[in-house]
Amino acid sequence: MSEANLLQVRDLRVNFGAHQAVRGVDFDIAQGETLALVGESGCGKSATALSLMRLVPAPGTVTGSVRFAGRELLTLAPREMREIRGSQISMIFQEPMTSLNPVLSIGAQIAETLRRHESLSKQAALRRAAELLDLVRVPEPQRRVSDYPHELSGGQRQRVMIAMAVACRPRLLIADEPTTALDVTIQARILELLDELKRELSMSLLLITHDLGVVAQHADRVAVMLAGQKVEEARVETLFAAPAHAYTRGLLGASLNLSGEIHYRDWTLPEIRRGSREDGDTGFNVTPLAPRTFDAATPTADAPLLSVDRLTVDYAHRHGKGTLRAVDGVSFDIAAGETVGLVGESGCGKSTLSRAILRLAPVTDGSIRLQGTDLVPLAERALRPLRRHVQMVFQDPYASLNPRRTVGEILDTVMAVNGIGGIGGDRRTRRVRALAMLDRVGLPAAALARYPHEFSGGQRQRIGIARALVLEPALLICDEPVSALDVSIQAQILNLLVELKRDLGLAYLFISHDLSVVRYIADRVHVMHGGRIVESGDHRDIWRAPRHAYTRALLDAIPAGRPNAHAA
Repeated sequence: MSEANLLQVRDLRVNFGAHQAVRGVDFDIAQGETLALVGESGCGKSATALSLMRLVPAPGTVTGSVRFAGRELLTLAPREMREIRGSQISMIFQEPMTSLNPVLSIGAQIAETLRRHESLSKQAALRRAAELLDLVRVPEPQRRVSDYPHELSGGQRQRVMIAMAVACRPRLLIADEPTTALDVTIQARILELLDELKRELSMSLLLITHDLGVVAQHADRVAVMLAGQKVEEARVETLFAAPAHAYTRGLLGASLNLSGEIHYRDWTLPEIRRGSREDGDTGFNVTPLAPRTFDAATPTADAPLLSVDRLTVDYAHRHGKGTLRAVDGVSFDIAAGETVGLVGESGCGKSTLSRAILRLAPVTDGSIRLQGTDLVPLAERALRPLRRHVQMVFQDPYASLNPRRTVGEILDTVMAVNGIGGIGGDRRTRRVRALAMLDRVGLPAAALARYPHEFSGGQRQRIGIARALVLEPALLICDEPVSALDVSIQAQILNLLVELKRDLGLAYLFISHDLSVVRYIADRVHVMHGGRIVESGDHRDIWRAPRHAYTRALLDAIPAGRPNAHAA
């Protein structure tokens, strides 16, 4: 055991009653080193991080050994642990909006951390808070100290969390999925910032993530977790060049940003299929990247299924000062059977555009023609029979499914409202149709009687897809449908969408800030910035020869597909 190791973890176990979240995990972190802890949701990454901070919630229990700078943390008195927490070991959480106090200014929250561990007056702590905001590149830090969390963007809130975490110059920083919810360019800036702070403050970093592109670019060593256990650990360049464990090979294969230039018409993505932990089956099967013959007709430009022309959407400012133009004169077509990708950062107008197409957002100007019919001037009564032809799959399936209704009730209501069997009419017809659609998306018939909370994230997304497809639409709008999913579940959903497209002749408008996903799934791509489409092109050309500076900036921000030299 090297004396240079700042943190030494041995036989770490975290139990919640009969459930073992972490099972006998060992690892070290050297001074100034970045160790990436990778794995999918439920593998025990976050439970491991919380145990290092002694923050595992009751009734959870932690056993084993966690030695930090020679001190055993698991046996420290609560008062002694509070002195270490925040000053020597700090943590950045995944979702800053739920971690920041909404009724306190960000300056007050940073100052509270400083005053807890250092002898500073209130004014001195606020001045230091402004300096920390400047350190993490928050613009106008002197003004921003008085702002509240809801007044900042997602990237700015994450920078505030980092400022709080590094306020007392900790020796170890734990970053738990610090960029999962962020756009690719903001993710790149946050990770570069963490690298800079690590060097400037001589910190060690435990980086918890399921994004192997991030690991390749920013880690020195990698530990891979599966079902609460560490299954592999290696230096980053060794693991990426020659992964020893089959699960690691599956993760690498399913990571689109590591897979090179592949497209849905030519390749089926690798999938990791696992047994149920509830049934005691933690085995898994990895399918390889496989050639695909996509025999559906190639879309043509004749008679588009959807034609959007000079679409403009304005919103009134919150404080009554004029209007905000969210969508600014956007025009594009989607042919029957075509997948059009729409990419851009949060706030660029992607989701507003999709809601306008569904007539769920007000249209200021322009036209939306579905199979030749302009939807913009239609009243709700005239719109209702057309709505079934365009359906949406949402980013967060849990938030978009009624928690009080079973899957069967959710699907039945959708069909009844849209005239399939009639309200209170032929329930048998609707049930047969619901069962057929569940089978089509890979869910058992028993799912009809279960509630959304009884399913995994990937299964809930399959339910969302089934709900959209049970009406047999011609066009499916997919609004960030895989961004909240683990890499292997993402691969399963993308493969499913391709199969459904081929078998049902569907067209997709696929909205995402993840360019790697769009590169795989789209036939054509539009890049949106500031409410406008700034570049359009074939799925090959837009990556090989981007013309617009904004497109080039997005592409440059995609995490590298192989380790950087610094990790060698």
